[in-house]
Amino acid sequence: MLQTSARLLRLLSLLQSRPDWQGTELADRLDVTTRTVRRDIDRLRDLGYPVDSTPGIAGGYRLGVGAALPPLLLDDDEAVAVAVGLRGAAAGWVTGIEESSLRALSKIEQILPSRLRHRVSGLQSAIMLLPGDCPVVDADVLTALASACRAHEGVRFGYRDSTRRVEPYRLVRAGRNWYLLAYDLDRADWRTFRVDRVGRPIQPGARFTPRPEPAGDTATYVSDSLTRAPYQYQATILFHAPLADVAQTTSPTAGRLEARDENSCLYHTGAEALDSIAIYIALKGFDFEVLDPPELKDFVAELGARLTRSAATPAATPRPAVPGPSSPSGPRSRRTAPR
Repeated sequence: MLQTSARLLRLLSLLQSRPDWQGTELADRLDVTTRTVRRDIDRLRDLGYPVDSTPGIAGGYRLGVGAALPPLLLDDDEAVAVAVGLRGAAAGWVTGIEESSLRALSKIEQILPSRLRHRVSGLQSAIMLLPGDCPVVDADVLTALASACRAHEGVRFGYRDSTRRVEPYRLVRAGRNWYLLAYDLDRADWRTFRVDRVGRPIQPGARFTPRPEPAGDTATYVSDSLTRAPYQYQATILFHAPLADVAQTTSPTAGRLEARDENSCLYHTGAEALDSIAIYIALKGFDFEVLDPPELKDFVAELGARLTRSAATPAATPRPAVPGPSSPSGPRSRRTAPR
């Protein structure tokens, strides 16, 4: 059984790991009685940690919100993840938080054990960002949208040359960009917005009752809206290869993969030109069939025939006769020997 001080730290770590715990669950995790759990909860409250409780047989505990941020307990993997994330933020991935990220990073690295400090340094030394590698997102915009998603609160913002009134639902990171999935009130339809193009300020609107998410699958909708909907041609390709193999050659912002069976998968993508799709799927190196659109089937067939003709060995061309040395006009004529 853990000593009291160690048990309190373990209890605090459990309360920080998820929103709600039943007293019996905490007792099982700590190998103590529920009465001991209640006493330890009281000790945490005496130390300034706001712990809310629900009475009754099935009562539970939740770490509440206090006037000040209480100390956080992180395991090794969590500490490394936070440190690497702060280094990235300090490098300018999200604008407006570079200085505060550096301050937080210096506090964490100061208390990291040497074994974890080496892990963080090793990960960071392998990461390089080229100038202009990804669009920079305004931290205030990202935070405001995240808060609105959590609170189910409508927002109004400038986007390109218009003002949009939306009900925000999800923030999605795809490739190098952040996107907001939202229901556009003026267009009465779902839309996906690039967060780095959202203008400030974010004006709050009325609270709303969440709608059923589009197509019942947010990830599918966002992927299709990025890779298919904006383009003239929308294609579906059947790859005769396992999804895991095809995924290794596929960017999530270029198309969406869907398992068909253990040896094949469907690929949904789009482009403004047929040749862009044909070349992209051909270079993956897997056997495939074009299911849609018909124009792409014809284009791939014609492209294949053209490549086959180009790779064929040309027929041998007879060489012209070379004139003999004694006659500039042709070979020497045969003479009859004198008798």
